[in-house]
Amino acid sequence: MQLDNASVAQLREWESQLTEQYQAILAKKLNLDLTRGKPSAEQLNLSDAMDGLLNGNYIAADGTDTRNYGGLDGLPEAKQLGAHIMDVDAANVLVGGNSSLTLMFQVMLTAYQFGLKDAASAWKNEGEVKFLCPVPGYDRHYTVCDQLGIKMINVPMTSTGPDMDVVESLIKADKSIKGMWCVPKYSNPTGVVYSDETVERIAKLGQIASANFRVFWDNAYSVHDLTPNAPKLASILEATRRNGTEDSVVQFASTSKITHAGSGVAFVAASAANLAGFKKFLNSCTIGPDKVNQIRHTRFLPTKDALMAHMGKHAELLNPRFDAVLTALGKAFDGTDLGAWEKPVGGYFVSFDTRKGCAKETVRLAAEAGVKLTPAGATYPYGKDPEDRNIRIAPSVPTVPEVVGAMEVFVTCVKLASVKQQLASLG
Repeated sequence: MQLDNASVAQLREWESQLTEQYQAILAKKLNLDLTRGKPSAEQLNLSDAMDGLLNGNYIAADGTDTRNYGGLDGLPEAKQLGAHIMDVDAANVLVGGNSSLTLMFQVMLTAYQFGLKDAASAWKNEGEVKFLCPVPGYDRHYTVCDQLGIKMINVPMTSTGPDMDVVESLIKADKSIKGMWCVPKYSNPTGVVYSDETVERIAKLGQIASANFRVFWDNAYSVHDLTPNAPKLASILEATRRNGTEDSVVQFASTSKITHAGSGVAFVAASAANLAGFKKFLNSCTIGPDKVNQIRHTRFLPTKDALMAHMGKHAELLNPRFDAVLTALGKAFDGTDLGAWEKPVGGYFVSFDTRKGCAKETVRLAAEAGVKLTPAGATYPYGKDPEDRNIRIAPSVPTVPEVVGAMEVFVTCVKLASVKQQLASLG
């Protein structure tokens, strides 16, 4: 299909054919969900061996009784696990509860309300606070900013990461910009891995930004490769050290998509100064994290090799699902003007851009046909995709046959929405 070159008569013929196909899909009364990037039950089963693993031995390597209070930083061996996941020094790691999103919110709250350096450094003291948001991006990041009243500014994503010319220009022109969200490896939802040049330029932002500027480096998919020869992400920690900007970046990760999603371990990695400011906040709201869960994880994943072998098992389960999505998109849309998409080699999503103005209608049609997708616009701040194009596909939970079936629906809905929109535009 090439809609831009099609006659009205051809468009109407396609509309009739697609409507007939869509009606046949409706009759199937499907109920499939591709909304969130959650591990499947098969993936969760990979970590069931943690149950009972301690066998009554709750003593950590340094002699800590993990059943008791204390240990705000987390166990040394848990810090090392976080260091393996984030490619940082264990000394820079703080270990939290099950959710990295919680740590992100807490760090941003600290920076906004209390200051990571001191009370005078709190963002609230400086009037309106703004954050840069590469788009399309992760909706829960936007919720954190929205909750704190932080204004979000869209930055285009490219095939190598955020458009750094735009980022640098905005930061130089506006000192109320206090940070930027980043998902640097297998970015949510595009699957892009930041290039070495992009990482280096982000590390230098602290040299041109206002005081107390922080990049929130959410490395959620750092070890979530789908192929053996996966692209490597340059170390942001090493880059900030080279450029004297170590305080400008705070990193986050978790085991949520590595072990059990609801009972994982989360990590924050930062400079000594940032950790000191954050721990001052934590001291007021907790006596310590769940160290029993930390020691379970470290005994289940005691080395970097064990971690990567475990992730290889995840890849074996995820690959057929991603293949089903990418095969369906290629078969339906290669050589057409109906859409564009990335071909990720890791992470949890496939990002699809429809023709301008067709995403909401595609999602609506799919929902009526029994296939739930992430709401159109969710990958943009305030839920507003200015071109109404982006749709995030999350294939991890359904079975492979279910993904194949869901993609048949998706393809039909994209085509039908596109043809209808083109006909409407021609009057």
